[in-house]
Amino acid sequence: MNQSFNWQEAVSNTWNNNAAKWDERSRRMWEQGSRKDILPFIRPHFGKGTNVLDVGCGSGYGTVKLHEAGYHLTGVDISEEMIRLANQYRQQEDITFTQADVNGLPFADESFDGITSINVLEWTNIPVKALVELTRILKSDGLLCVGILGPTAGPRANSYRRVYGEDVILNTMMPWEFLQLAQEQGYELIDHRPVWKQEMGQIEHQSLPIKMQQALSFMWLFMLQKK
Repeated sequence: MNQSFNWQEAVSNTWNNNAAKWDERSRRMWEQGSRKDILPFIRPHFGKGTNVLDVGCGSGYGTVKLHEAGYHLTGVDISEEMIRLANQYRQQEDITFTQADVNGLPFADESFDGITSINVLEWTNIPVKALVELTRILKSDGLLCVGILGPTAGPRANSYRRVYGEDVILNTMMPWEFLQLAQEQGYELIDHRPVWKQEMGQIEHQSLPIKMQQALSFMWLFMLQKK
């Protein structure tokens, strides 16, 4: 692998180049696709008026959806182009969008009651560093909602070329590995649920062990409390 490879720069460039396509997809995902179950998952846990940081906010569609659900929102993304789109499309004056890397966020310690991080930690070089930074800005007893891609989710193809020793921008962390990592960092699991791949159909998944269910999922959602 290239010793001079800059993971953060490569991720930023990739999302800058794909911002327009992502903006189109994001709307569909939040309304009827893999992200439509996120708000129903969050609502029982985040009280109205909660001060929320949306990490990896992309072009801001999900951030606006969270705001409409009654939360105070700040969105951050590593991609300048994503933030440009977010600021261009936003209509709510009390939503703030900022370009920032999850490994070094421009917020004071314990700034937020809640944090959402949907399919973000997979795009970090060393996930524990990013999680430590999220922990720093989350209030004590605050809630962290994380979505981790299942092993067969389409975006995971971005990590394939590692088998040739090439530099890639997607790590291979699995949902069960993230949960162990979060618990080792002092988080308590409050709730969790799958987002199923369409191919699951009518498979009776309830009788399967959790790790097997996670292996069949498109994404696994975690609600964790900082202790």
